[in-house]
Amino acid sequence: MRRMWHTGRMRIDVSTYIPGTSPLHACDARAKVLLLAAYSVTLFLVGTWWALGVCVLAFAAALAVSRVPAGRVFALSAPLFVIAAFAIAANAFSFDCAAAAQPGGLGGVSSGALEGVPPVPLAGSFGFVPAGFARGCFYAVRIVLLVAASLIVCFTTSSTQLTEAFSSFLRPLRPLRVPVDDIASVLSIALRFIPLVAEELGRIHDAQWSRGAKFAGAGLMARLRAWATVLVPLFVSLFRRADALAVAMDARCYGAPGVQRTSLARLRFRVRDVAALALGLAACVALSVLG
Repeated sequence: MRRMWHTGRMRIDVSTYIPGTSPLHACDARAKVLLLAAYSVTLFLVGTWWALGVCVLAFAAALAVSRVPAGRVFALSAPLFVIAAFAIAANAFSFDCAAAAQPGGLGGVSSGALEGVPPVPLAGSFGFVPAGFARGCFYAVRIVLLVAASLIVCFTTSSTQLTEAFSSFLRPLRPLRVPVDDIASVLSIALRFIPLVAEELGRIHDAQWSRGAKFAGAGLMARLRAWATVLVPLFVSLFRRADALAVAMDARCYGAPGVQRTSLARLRFRVRDVAALALGLAACVALSVLG
């Protein structure tokens, strides 16, 4: 569910699930989580540009099938571009050009067409390393793909489905006395509280701003005092919500001995889910070995 809260002074956009009817929305949540894990591992195992290109094509295909706006995905990934730029700069420039230009580089990543191109000295041993620049771009694309693929799964899978998926993964631990149902409940409550906390923060912020709190245009101490008037009521409100939730769960006999937690809609693998999972895992394994 997408929750957006906006006023003249503060805008909080908490984006999670985008309802849709795409094949990726209809896919079983467990299959999507497993494929995401396999795709993430594959990104860190491949070391050639052609293999990374295949990963890019796989991501583009998943984005097209999901029907999620590309701008939405990359907008949330914007802070990651700073890390990607730092990775490129850190590999492109070196205080020891000769050592940085050695084939292979960190992690055995290929430099592609720039392999073997001599470095360009700028000041003494410091200079620009074309092969390092190529490797930095490789790392940057790898990082962006990793986060963007995770966002696609989040946009096409509701919090309830994710909770059920993780509960299903933990179910084999029940004979070991692991509280699987409690872990799933905690995860579900935590996901539900994220938009609630965001909305509460926005409401308190605007209430204090309307009373003259100086959140901007003032000195550091004045702004800290202004935010203190927001954080204290926020924590008080969160404790009240937690207490009300505890009372409600106790009234419904949650945690009673001998009672097993049930679900309204059980996850079931369909033929297309199994086929997509098998095909995706086989492609990830093949790409990891050949790339």
